[in-house]
This record gives sequence, C-alpha cells and structure tokens, in this order.
Amino acid sequence: MARDWIIGEKPLAWVGSAKRDFLEFPMPVISEMGNALGVAQFGGLHPSAKPWKGQGSGVFEVVEDFDGDTYRAVYTVRFREVIYVLHAFQKKSPKGIKTARGDVEMVARRLKIAQEDYEARYGEKK
Repeated sequence: MARDWIIGEKPLAWVGSAKRDFLEFPMPVISEMGNALGVAQFGGLHPSAKPWKGQGSGVFEVVEDFDGDTYRAVYTVRFREVIYVLHAFQKKSPKGIKTARGDVEMVARRLKIAQEDYEARYGEKK
C-alpha cells in the first residue's frame, strides 16, 4: 500500500496500481484530480467529485475530461484516519456512459483490500 501525499488532515493511501495509473494521466488531469483529492484530505467535497454508485456511502469518483478522453479516480472517505484511492482509470467503455464492469469490480475488490489494510494498520473496523 503506497502512502504519501500528506497534504491535509488525512494521508492518502493508494491501493494496488492506483497511484501508478493516476500518474500516467495527462498533467492537466493529474493537477485537477490532485486538487480534488486534496480537498477530500481536508474533509471537503470538490465540485467535480460525485458518489460512486454501487458501494454505498463514502465512496466517490472524480471525473475529468481532457482531449476527448475521460479519466476517473475513485476514492473512499469511510475511514477515520486515511483516505484510500481505490482506482484510477481512463474510461473506455464501449457502451456510452456506462462504466466497464471490470472497473466496477476493481473498485469493489480494492475497497475490501482497503478495509483489511485499515483494520491491520489501525486496529479498528470501519
């Protein structure tokens, strides 16, 4: 679990390849999404963040369009001590606005990993 980007009150923890994938985005996307993650670290909700459907409360996505492509970063604020960035991806769904099933399943798997990490690291359940 990569841990850095301690900008606000809570550090960011990156699950799986989320950080590496995020850093492959175009620089303007990284800048805007980084700003949104920084707002989350201070307990706020950036205007471009919206609830991620299917995982219940406390999971959000930030969506940025750039040069005809759409990029997303999914994170959770469910945990008291840390914000987990679960997934970062370029949307490539062939079916319009619907998110590809693989990306939805990735978020679900990584949310479970985040829960396990949090319990091991902080000794408390969500």
